[in-house]
Amino acid sequence: MSTVRATGGAVAAVDLGATSGRVVVGRVDRDGVRLQHVARFANEPVAVPEREPGGVAGRVGLHWDALGLWQSVTAGLTKALRDEPAVVSIGVDSWAVDYGLLRDGRLLGSPYHYRDERSAAGVEAVHAVVPPEELFARTGLQHLPFNTVFQLAADRATGVLSPADRALLVPDLFSWWLTGTAATERTNASTTGLLSPVTGEWDAELVRRLGLDPGLFAPLVDPGTSLGPLRPSVAAAVGAPPSLEVTAVGSHDTASAVVAVPMTGDDAAYVSSGTWSLVGLELSSPLLGDDARAAGFTNEGGVDGRVRFLKNVSGLWLLSESMRAWSRSGTSAAERSSDLATLLGEAAAVTRPVSVFDATDERFTPPGDMPARIEAWCTEHDVEPPRGRAETVRSILESLAAAYAATLRDAERLSGRTVRTVHVVGGGSQNELLCQLTADRTGCTVLAGPVEATALGNVLVQARAVGLVDRSSSLESLRALVAASHAVVTYRPRTSPLAAPARAS
Repeated sequence: MSTVRATGGAVAAVDLGATSGRVVVGRVDRDGVRLQHVARFANEPVAVPEREPGGVAGRVGLHWDALGLWQSVTAGLTKALRDEPAVVSIGVDSWAVDYGLLRDGRLLGSPYHYRDERSAAGVEAVHAVVPPEELFARTGLQHLPFNTVFQLAADRATGVLSPADRALLVPDLFSWWLTGTAATERTNASTTGLLSPVTGEWDAELVRRLGLDPGLFAPLVDPGTSLGPLRPSVAAAVGAPPSLEVTAVGSHDTASAVVAVPMTGDDAAYVSSGTWSLVGLELSSPLLGDDARAAGFTNEGGVDGRVRFLKNVSGLWLLSESMRAWSRSGTSAAERSSDLATLLGEAAAVTRPVSVFDATDERFTPPGDMPARIEAWCTEHDVEPPRGRAETVRSILESLAAAYAATLRDAERLSGRTVRTVHVVGGGSQNELLCQLTADRTGCTVLAGPVEATALGNVLVQARAVGLVDRSSSLESLRALVAASHAVVTYRPRTSPLAAPARAS
């Protein structure tokens, strides 16, 4: 482990999540890394009427408002540079799998949202050419119906892909707009189902077998690579010096988040908890056996060539969709405005056993009435559904914790490791009940925090790349900076009623 020699300085992190985005200024010195949030903005999908193949009207497509996000990002960067003129780098991360299609550098349309239903046809098309077992052996990727490979197959079948000469994943699209450099960062490329986890390169043979043009995909770069200075027009618009550079980070938000998980040994696991829950281990090489495929694991790229061996488990999406459903259906003003904090308190007070459902069931992926879907799952499986809102919230959190525990048991079995500590980072680290239930069901000590792990990881990769910390610093050294400046909350397994969490010193 190298020693960090932090010199002091600032970078700007653009962190685009599936429900919201933010622009953050990160400052790094010998005492650690600190964040200043300068802009937050919503990221809501847009439903647009479309035609089915053959010209039949009636389909509603779900898209991202990429142009609105760009406007929010540039407004945030303008404020960041006004607040901190000494920013020396910008880095962009986002959710995975989705992409923008371009021709001659111009965006052809609003990128599809991964929850758009069109990708189901893409699954059938891909598996007709490459069986699931072979696809996993080649890419190491957990089967999710919205993986990039399936979305591209669907777009090819409907002709959407025909005009495009470039596909850029969301963070790479924003970096293209910022710099004019078309590149795909490897950690996010590893989520596409088109990258070899062994070579770290595009699987050109697989791409051709699927009828895709290898030229559609941009050259690959590693986290820490300079993508060049801002376009002059962008620099002028945001008030930046023309020399300000954009640095590739772990552009898959979970890759950045794992950089900031303060792990100190091989007995630690992580849960990056937000809209999704990414549950797993950090390994030095992928596990590509059929047992890993059967268990639903994925081998995604991490910073510094590490492997994020994990499973995607549904996350706080279940809770947020339930809150939306209740807000729409409340029979009184009090019911419609019932806040999450109140419901979490009521859920913690539930004493009778509640149903535990399969939080990985694909029925919970699309938007919709989540409480009704939970009730339907319970009825189909001869399980008593939760009664009322408090029990539904408790059921969701118990089910998530149970899914985390089952996933970590599989991870131990497949990797040969023993997990004693579970780090929960991201928004879910603030959910005391979820963290305590995770400790209870895993039997492990849970360390909750930092909340802003993704932004911290983004900042640290930039800081190392531009020399604000020693360029030879290991991930362990970067994590030590996080541990030095960000306290965690400790939860231990218990059999008694919910106890107050202990804050680490």
